[in-house]
Amino acid sequence: MTTLKLTPSESVTVRATGPDALEVEALYGQGGSAPPKHLHPSQAEHFAVVAGSLNTHVGGQERVLDVGDTLDIPAGVVHQMWNAGSEPARVVWRTSPAGRTLEWFEALDSLQRAGRVQKNGIPGPLAMSVLLTEYRDVFRLAGPDPLLRTAFALLAPQQARVLFLQPVPEAQRPPPGVVGVPGNDNPNAGRITGTAGNYTPRNFQFGFRFIF
Repeated sequence: MTTLKLTPSESVTVRATGPDALEVEALYGQGGSAPPKHLHPSQAEHFAVVAGSLNTHVGGQERVLDVGDTLDIPAGVVHQMWNAGSEPARVVWRTSPAGRTLEWFEALDSLQRAGRVQKNGIPGPLAMSVLLTEYRDVFRLAGPDPLLRTAFALLAPQQARVLFLQPVPEAQRPPPGVVGVPGNDNPNAGRITGTAGNYTPRNFQFGFRFIF
């Protein structure tokens, strides 16, 4: 199964996917803090804790999920998920419909693997502005962000789309199992159909090296 690193302390392993839903097992490192408030405009999420505990803030209400607890988050509801506990948490995480959530995860993973992140392991504001523009149908921050507004002023959306993805030359392509990012010209290339066993890595990488 394919594992994707989303942040320095959070990763997901793809269990199954199809048009109706994407199911992953998420690993949240211990001692985490709340991420930015965000929402998914047209997708609902279901979480089931299988180990450890998970802190949640959904629709203005805080709750700690323990083993066996579940949580459903409707589309468009602002939320935060993190693990403030003393041991790692494992959570089954189902997103429906699947949409481009897997591609969003792959994009974050590619930044982590390429080292295109700040010292704290988080992508810089310019990199995140490009991601948030491309995947606005999947993930949106709740409320304005001054850093992102500054980044957009520096880099127009059209430029961002050009710089966002670049094909990797044949000789430089990663070995099987190293996940890349899909090309805008072929969004269905390598898409999982059915289960994670049919996964085909995408041979694309970020082009941020040309502007940083």
